[in-house]
Amino acid sequence: MKRILIGLAFAAAASGCAISTQQEVQMGTEYAQQINSQLPIVKDPEVQRYINVLGDSIAKLADDRSLDWQFFVVNANEVNAFAVPGGYIYVNRGLIERTQRMDQLAGVLGHEIGHVTRRHSVQQMEKAQGANVGVTLACVLTNVCGSQAAAAAINVGGSALFAKFSRDDEAEADAEGVKNVVRAGIDPRGIPEMFRILLEERNRSPGSVESWFATHPLEEDRIQATQAQISKISPAILNGLTKDSQSFQSFKSRIRSLPPAPVTASK
Repeated sequence: MKRILIGLAFAAAASGCAISTQQEVQMGTEYAQQINSQLPIVKDPEVQRYINVLGDSIAKLADDRSLDWQFFVVNANEVNAFAVPGGYIYVNRGLIERTQRMDQLAGVLGHEIGHVTRRHSVQQMEKAQGANVGVTLACVLTNVCGSQAAAAAINVGGSALFAKFSRDDEAEADAEGVKNVVRAGIDPRGIPEMFRILLEERNRSPGSVESWFATHPLEEDRIQATQAQISKISPAILNGLTKDSQSFQSFKSRIRSLPPAPVTASK
């Protein structure tokens, strides 16, 4: 695996840092395997089925590259979600437990899907200089930099290098998220609502959402931007979109019924 990934990294550097969709998928697949071996992924079949059904309903209409989208719930109390190149989306149990309706979770998934469809992680790699591409990918995607580096790259909070995007990337993913959920027949107003839920929790209990804000810079302007985008959609269309479902509420109840998430060591 290491030889494959390092070879891809240097191939990308040698070709002017142009990373093809095939390379993106291969790197993402290997990285997802590493993540799944280190993070406490929820294995409950009902939870896995729902998150993939909801995620697929959004992703399949958001991208025409026929990616094999896969969605995972991380059994962690920290509030976070992150995307891996190639179509792998992770959402922490702690974030799901803060949602109130389906459209709020769908908005988070739509946002993370937007990072993949706009190839934000790939663009970061392409901007890297020469050998730095190989070093960065080898460190992030394998254990060649040592266990401490691997632990730093992947942790329960989701603070992976792939998760840290610029404010412009976050704004673009927000805009894509609105379009993605509307395309799937889901009300986009859950996106600014979820932002407000997280901002209010940061005011009450900053530590509980620290991971989210570390990887998703969020201020009032992002709420205003998504609301402005949504205001351009006809009310007749908005009022016909789905906000919630019994299947989502059953999914959330199932999450709550699981044994407590493992307690992570303090930083």
